[in-house]
Amino acid sequence: MQIKFGTDGWRAIIAQEFTTDNVARVAKATALWVKSTSATPSIAIGHDCRFAGPLFTEVSIKVLCNEGVKVYAHKGICATPMISLACVKLNTSAGVVITASHNPPSYNGFKLKSNFGGPSTPAEIAKVEALIPEHADIPSTSLAAFEAQGLLEYVDLETMYFNHVEASFDMNAIRNSGMIFGYDAMYGAGQKITRRLLPSNLVYLHCEENPGFNGQAPEPLHKNLLEFSNLIKNSTDIEFGFANDGDADRIGCYDNEGNFIDSHHVILLLIHYLHKYKGLTGKVAISFTVSDKIKIMCDAYGLPCEVTPVGFKYVCEIMINEDVLVGGEESGGIAIKGHIPERDGVWMALVLMEFMAKTGKTIKELIAEVYAVVGTFDYDRYDLHISEEIKQKVIAKCKNDEYKSFGKYTIERKEDIDGWKYFLPDGAWVMIRASGTEPVLRVYGQAKDRAAVIELLDTVKAVLLS
Repeated sequence: MQIKFGTDGWRAIIAQEFTTDNVARVAKATALWVKSTSATPSIAIGHDCRFAGPLFTEVSIKVLCNEGVKVYAHKGICATPMISLACVKLNTSAGVVITASHNPPSYNGFKLKSNFGGPSTPAEIAKVEALIPEHADIPSTSLAAFEAQGLLEYVDLETMYFNHVEASFDMNAIRNSGMIFGYDAMYGAGQKITRRLLPSNLVYLHCEENPGFNGQAPEPLHKNLLEFSNLIKNSTDIEFGFANDGDADRIGCYDNEGNFIDSHHVILLLIHYLHKYKGLTGKVAISFTVSDKIKIMCDAYGLPCEVTPVGFKYVCEIMINEDVLVGGEESGGIAIKGHIPERDGVWMALVLMEFMAKTGKTIKELIAEVYAVVGTFDYDRYDLHISEEIKQKVIAKCKNDEYKSFGKYTIERKEDIDGWKYFLPDGAWVMIRASGTEPVLRVYGQAKDRAAVIELLDTVKAVLLS
């Protein structure tokens, strides 16, 4: 079968396309690629909590070592940002994470990371794809033998990450703040490091290994976190809650009443803290699906802002070439200055917790400070599971500029960087974008409050499906 990488690695259903034989093929291509780029090729590798992660990692290690590539491997579960950090700290040619991120539990995947500590570029991915052979042998040589040859070295990447956090944050301020935080690992790879960093400040949920994620895709959206939301609602102690996806590079947050805090608000909070409180500057890079409120804050603070197509790889490209303060996307993948150019859900939570600890304010009070700059707003997204015929019909209407209004909402202007964003009266907007991998049409909406955004999305949905 032909293996194609998506926007963030190769993902497929376990035992269907994602087999040891196919993983060996991708590992072989990865080895050939790093050997073509370096006289001393090396790779950092790890896996998350998914089914057969250790098996697929072992196969990858054997193929890589057999090709003469030095491998630095982590024992046990490992978050994606740990591999990206290892690429920088160990100066490896690349990184490999056996993960399917937020995909359903039936999937696993093969993520490639660049030596600068972020997602591999499309050009690099294309080179690897072109090198994938029709077959690759899985060496019978044991891992112990490769270790004896000096081709395999085990490195504690969790401790490496822990030490990096300790050097970058005022952890004493967080730990001694008296604040209690809630955490939902969603059975993912952030569970061990988060509990290690906050041993006495944490009320946690789903912090055990469950390769099937209890049957749910580990994506930190409110609809997947209702149990966590209710935990916070019924607690008198938890002041801020956060959740990570399967490989801990995305974040979803909650206030002390169990209300979901979307990524747009998180990005605004990060800009507000890093610039207004810490005096840092730099460009803000956001994907097209992110709220225009970020532009309003950037204008208020005199910060440049650039909008990219959807996909963190585009944000990352700006981060490695320019001085970027915050880079983020609607799906909860966010990166900031002073760390690697990589999405990191644990790191973003620590920034917000430090913000709270340093100011002594609740997350709701800090959001009120943001609203004082950009105005109040709410946001949501509908994923419409529709037939391909209806999906293509809507796309054609968008392309042909056939939508002049959505019910009572008149369209004032539109942008089409990656999908179609329609700006409406009173600061509202709606965006339509088709998924590239599923028969799904995503409809994003922003309005002044919760009731208004739901009314807007319901209206647009009815128009699109009429």
